[in-house]
Amino acid sequence: MEQSEKESIREASEEVYNEFKTLINSEDLDSLKHLQNLILGRLQDSNAVLSHFNEYSEICFAEFSSDFSRNTRLLKSMKSDLDYIFQKLSAPHLFSFLSITNKLNATLLDSLPDLNEALERHDSPNPTPSA
Repeated sequence: MEQSEKESIREASEEVYNEFKTLINSEDLDSLKHLQNLILGRLQDSNAVLSHFNEYSEICFAEFSSDFSRNTRLLKSMKSDLDYIFQKLSAPHLFSFLSITNKLNATLLDSLPDLNEALERHDSPNPTPSA
């Protein structure tokens, strides 16, 4: 570029700058700068509070994580123990319990007439001797 071209670009830039400068009130510009500084200060304070909270959360998570892992292992162990107990109780013992219960019920039902006779003899005014 030639020197005269550079000179004309600079003059045009200064002219545009001067036109913009007349469009904006300097008091409004100062007010905007002040508000931006206030907002910046609040954002920096918020950032400091959030950073402190993140550090605290990291410490709490480290403590909680070990407790949570330990309790999770304990619950898994308890579940496997209970599954084993249920498995042992459910199949063969359940069937033997049911068969014993059925046999007892049948025996009690068979002896029920004898029991009724004994009760009747006991309640009658003249008990008859049994042979």
